[in-house]
Amino acid sequence: MDITEITEKQVTSKKKNTQKQKKKSPQQNGNIKTVPKTEAEHVDISQQESSFPPTFSVSDIKNKQRRHLLFMKLKQDKRKAKMQVKKKRKKERDALGDKAPPKEVPKTIENQRVYDETTVDPEDEEVAFDEGTDEFSAYFNRLTNPKVLITTSDRPRGRTVRFCNQLATVVPDSHVYYRRGLALKKVIPQCIARGFTYLMVINEDRTMPNGMVLCHLPDGPTAHFKVSSVRLRKEMKRRGKDPTPHNPEVILNNFTTRLGHSIGRLFAALFPHDPQFVGRQVATLHNQRDFIFFRFHRYIFKNEKRVGIQELGPRFTLKLRSLQKGTFDSKFGEYEWVHKRHEMDACRRKFHL
Repeated sequence: MDITEITEKQVTSKKKNTQKQKKKSPQQNGNIKTVPKTEAEHVDISQQESSFPPTFSVSDIKNKQRRHLLFMKLKQDKRKAKMQVKKKRKKERDALGDKAPPKEVPKTIENQRVYDETTVDPEDEEVAFDEGTDEFSAYFNRLTNPKVLITTSDRPRGRTVRFCNQLATVVPDSHVYYRRGLALKKVIPQCIARGFTYLMVINEDRTMPNGMVLCHLPDGPTAHFKVSSVRLRKEMKRRGKDPTPHNPEVILNNFTTRLGHSIGRLFAALFPHDPQFVGRQVATLHNQRDFIFFRFHRYIFKNEKRVGIQELGPRFTLKLRSLQKGTFDSKFGEYEWVHKRHEMDACRRKFHL
């Protein structure tokens, strides 16, 4: 007997044994039958193997470049999915026409605002009576014309002085004076004697304007604001030419509470009664989340239907710190409202103006 013949017989016997075991295996395991996997299950398994674990975070990647690339890819995929949903909704809306459901209003901090009990109703008789007898009633009854004195803190720097000079071009009949180290208690009687209706003091810190005291004369009130995001005319891109001496129009937006109403009247009394529409200049004070944004524009008529606007500057943001009765008195003054940051800013959806 040859060696080759023995090996061939052994191989054939092993193959027969393996075939018998395969036939017996379903009987030994009972009624269990192996079901072939579909293509969808193969795809799910391959996706599970390639996807990240459920607790994965982009911040877990230690390589900065890979982490940044993955983050940008995830952000791009999210944007694409959002755009696809938006296009799908637009197609459905166009197909339905007038029967389309109303658009969903996005949730923002403004429309989720906590209701304030002091919100002003324009038809309220009590509010109308208070406005007829407050400190600004003489201005709104056209008995006085505004005249503003603008000054600074002691030894102002160049940026603060330029900011005051540009404010003087925005507010008509305003005059800039050097402080000369005088206390405000001595400045106020001199302003009243010379017929000024407002005293505006610009404070600075490290050569940057950071505060404003606005005092209505002769009976108050006095408001203290924090000033931020100051941009002078030279620092602004695509600004127009310097403003003309025409009286601007005034827009006061979103001052809804009793406190906001009094602050809005405080700003309104800064400007003359009758704007000169020939100058096409607009001063806007927009309140949003208790921040007051000041902008100064000129509008340009391109044709009968289109209007363009041109920002003239300066621009800045105000945040109310306190409102005091009467003229400025830091020691014995009576405060109507003081901003307490830790108490009042606990809820992000509660606003005071």
